[in-house]
Amino acid sequence: MTKIIGKVSATESSPSTIDEFFFWTDKRQILSPFDIVKVEHECNSTTYGVIEEINHVTDSPSHFTSYISSDFGAIDDNVGNMNRLGMNYVKVRVSCNTQNIYTPVLNDRRVSLCDENDIKVALGLSEKDVQNPLVCGYLQMYQGDASIKVPVVLNSHFLLGPDGAHINVSGISGLAAKTSFSMFLLKAIQEKFRTENNETVAFVFFNVKGRDLMAIDEPNTELSGKDQKIYSDLGLSAQPFENVRYYYPYSKDKITANVQSYAHPDDVNTQIKAGKAKKYKFTYEKCIEKIDLLLANEDDSSGTLESCVNYIINRQEPFNAVDSWPTLLEKIDECTKTEANGGKKNEIMVTSWRKFKRCVKKAIQSNIFISNLNEENGEIDLTDEISNNLTNGQVMVIDIARLDDNAQSFVFGSVARAIYDMKLGAERDNIPDKVILFVDELNKYASNDVPKSSPILQQLLDIAERGRSLGIILFSVEQFRSAIHDRVKGNCATQAYGRTNAIEVSKSDYRYIPKVYQNMMTRLSPGEYIISNPALRSLVNIRFPRPAYKQYPNG
Repeated sequence: MTKIIGKVSATESSPSTIDEFFFWTDKRQILSPFDIVKVEHECNSTTYGVIEEINHVTDSPSHFTSYISSDFGAIDDNVGNMNRLGMNYVKVRVSCNTQNIYTPVLNDRRVSLCDENDIKVALGLSEKDVQNPLVCGYLQMYQGDASIKVPVVLNSHFLLGPDGAHINVSGISGLAAKTSFSMFLLKAIQEKFRTENNETVAFVFFNVKGRDLMAIDEPNTELSGKDQKIYSDLGLSAQPFENVRYYYPYSKDKITANVQSYAHPDDVNTQIKAGKAKKYKFTYEKCIEKIDLLLANEDDSSGTLESCVNYIINRQEPFNAVDSWPTLLEKIDECTKTEANGGKKNEIMVTSWRKFKRCVKKAIQSNIFISNLNEENGEIDLTDEISNNLTNGQVMVIDIARLDDNAQSFVFGSVARAIYDMKLGAERDNIPDKVILFVDELNKYASNDVPKSSPILQQLLDIAERGRSLGIILFSVEQFRSAIHDRVKGNCATQAYGRTNAIEVSKSDYRYIPKVYQNMMTRLSPGEYIISNPALRSLVNIRFPRPAYKQYPNG
């Protein structure tokens, strides 16, 4: 039998409505925001609600009265001259009614705590509501003897399609934060699709911080017994990712002195020898159609840079015989000269070619832009690798952490475009039904400050708006949600909010979130997130265990 903790209180100034109600409870009763309560309602139905605010009030009409009643400010006595009557009153947001009766709950109706089944019904997490279950964490409900843990199992069709797609994860950096939560979800998806689903799925991750994701197929030997039990309680294995391949940026130095990655040379060598890692590079021949990606961070409001790109793609003179990056720069240099200085006349102004040359030269300084591929040494083109070899269950981890911003943008844009082309082209039979693209530091590619002409921004907008129908699912991560392009985050069916600061929660992105929950976002603990999903009847405060794969210090 569930515990009765109070009764509904409907007053002239705070009436019950179809959306909310208030109840009083003992001042010693410990409750928290996000706790679920239930109320007896009409026709033997039950109304469930989520606690939003908790207030304490006494019969004192003012703080001055309270001061006087304590012997004019005596602070060394536990009991004042007058004992004040006090109680807590709680504001509750209605989540559902068992018979869809949404008339206001009546005054003096009893309010109770919930058991696990009640909580699942209240939030839309019951077996009847969740047809395609996917574990995304657990709820810690109530405190003391009444404390219970409830697994949060979402309908995966509202995260991976067809009913909804994409997730945006925000929050400041820290231990067990954005990446950890994203990886927990992605590992749960890999397990689910391997054992339960008829659909197939592949994963493409970008490593952008140190060695963060460069050993996700190795176990976390420091995983605590408590975390291991959480995995077990959630029906998941405390095992790392399976079927992982790592892709490191090519360097002209020997791999034992690799300056293009934060990974330790010995680890890279071991992975390559085990057939789990390769080096990627970009030859001019395979990148002609992707020249525009070199200019992703350049503002081109006049379209002059785009004209230069089209000139090269169409192989117009003098670019008709270009076959390498150095030759490309030579031919661009010819276009920067006037006819009097040995240049050739064309319809694009010399000043435009000069700007184009500066941008391209800066972009291709990285060692990943090279003349040829040596497949015998494990060198690959990422576009070919995705188009030909990305299959069900595979996890591609692409290391871009140590590349400069221009090279990072080019790699990301190339991969996103290759995934899109693979799904549209369908030139082989074993193309995965779903491809999940994990993008950290989304602000680099889809912030409000990125030039509107950026081809990478346009690619991300296309994935956000059309990806669901193609089976391309975006897992995007950034520190500050308010800085991200509205059309990207607006098309994410699931939103996850981690710990952030008071300035961020004051932005318009958070205006629909109750004030109490906004304040909670400034003090969320590691391993704790607030999520919103169309299948959930309310925001929920979930928790998740530490990653089951190898963790690097400060990584």
